[in-house]
Amino acid sequence: MAAYLEFDQVCKFFPGVKALNGVSFAAHAGQVHGLLGENGAGKSTLLKILGGQYKPDGGRLLVDGQERHFTSAKDAIRAGVAIIHQELQYVPELTVAENVLLGRMPTRFGFLDKARAHRIVAEKLAAIGVDLSPAARLADLSIAQRQMVEICKAIMQDAQVIAFDEPTSSLSHRETEILFRLVKELRADGRTLIYISHRLEELYELCDACTIFRDGRKIVTHDVMADVPRDRLISDMVGRELSDIYDYRERPHTQARLQVQGLDGKHVKGPQSFSVHGGEVLGFFGLVGAGRSELMRLLYNADARTAGTVLLDGALVATGGPADAIAAGIVLCPEDRKEQGILATASVAENINISVRRNDLRGGVFLRHKREAALADEFIARLRIKTPNHQQEIRLLSGGNQQKVILARWLAEPGLKVLILDEPTRGIDVGAKNDIYRIIHEVAERGCCVIVVSSELPEVLGIADRVIVMREGAICGELSRADANETEVLRLALPDGATPAAATATPTAPAAYIESPAQPTRSIA
Repeated sequence: MAAYLEFDQVCKFFPGVKALNGVSFAAHAGQVHGLLGENGAGKSTLLKILGGQYKPDGGRLLVDGQERHFTSAKDAIRAGVAIIHQELQYVPELTVAENVLLGRMPTRFGFLDKARAHRIVAEKLAAIGVDLSPAARLADLSIAQRQMVEICKAIMQDAQVIAFDEPTSSLSHRETEILFRLVKELRADGRTLIYISHRLEELYELCDACTIFRDGRKIVTHDVMADVPRDRLISDMVGRELSDIYDYRERPHTQARLQVQGLDGKHVKGPQSFSVHGGEVLGFFGLVGAGRSELMRLLYNADARTAGTVLLDGALVATGGPADAIAAGIVLCPEDRKEQGILATASVAENINISVRRNDLRGGVFLRHKREAALADEFIARLRIKTPNHQQEIRLLSGGNQQKVILARWLAEPGLKVLILDEPTRGIDVGAKNDIYRIIHEVAERGCCVIVVSSELPEVLGIADRVIVMREGAICGELSRADANETEVLRLALPDGATPAAATATPTAPAAYIESPAQPTRSIA
């Protein structure tokens, strides 16, 4: 059977980086073709070439046997190609209907016909099982809801080639089930589907074939993915064996260093109290809307609290804002690193030094550029950050490497005492996850308190010394590492009357447990 989509020796170079180096593979109609590889391997770059955002520096792209040269996203869409990017492409101030039909809005007597647009989109949303108002503004929706809008947009473009880049990274269990159903229906309809994910369970469930990338090169294409052992896929991706990805290490714990007493505020249901010992990794787990991220933001002073106190080493932490938390030694790597964690157009060095530089200004005014460059280079090497140099704009780095830069920023703080990580490995490959787990354990071994909020239940169980479970805005239980298992954690997390078996009915269940409320927030970087 002839390939519907083919990449032939495709190359893309950036200053100091070979993002793609002679990549060749083919995908067929009626097939889901998975792309696997570490962050920075070249997968997303390939999709940007397919979608017309990047022009290749060499090679050919063929769609339905015809060589194509896309110079814009519009060219790709006209050729029947739709891309659902990991970093969503939407206009926040427009409605759901306006985003879905952007550039294709119906008109009446020369004017936009919004009523008709709303009807068209409402019918499509209902048909695919998404409960959203077409009149809702994108800015008022959760990340997961925005993702579903992007998926609806791609389907309504009637594309023959649809590429998904980490589509479930922000979806609830129900939304993930909808997505999987849609992907299977599109495959049955004869579409050519490209699917990128770091969740191997998803890839095994959906993909017919797969191609593995490493350092901008194609390593291998497996024509029947179901026949490839999991360990083989991982070793192909990272180039080495990973026996224990979580790298858990037992360590001594000191007395409780962080004491949170009666903390209350927006999206938290009543006063919440907990403590963290020095040298301890405390995991937080919960279902959609459980309030984990909101509680961490209250602890970090990113959102105003209505009640409660925070004590660190017996001293009261001021409540003026994140600057007070940082001064006390409490730092947060946020869930949404793009919007809240990085300075997108600034360099890697600036992103690493943006906080700690306040302590090292020459004469209290001037930056010490050589010291900042040396500090950046130290952490680039220490955390294995893949970047040509410290002057590279952080927006050009992969998600995993951006996360490492944010970690470097806080590890550079001389007074670090409490490290809060909210979804630290979302959208990150298995090799980068292993690096981040190593860093977490190293920070704990220094006697610091580490709090990890994660939607991946295996991750929480793999790295935490103790697990706190939240449900409907409140802490509902606590388990030691010895007592924590999937059944017990889910029993606490699920609403009364639900059963753990219901939540784990599919291999993708861990993707379900994701916070969703979107809200205006003050900067926490």
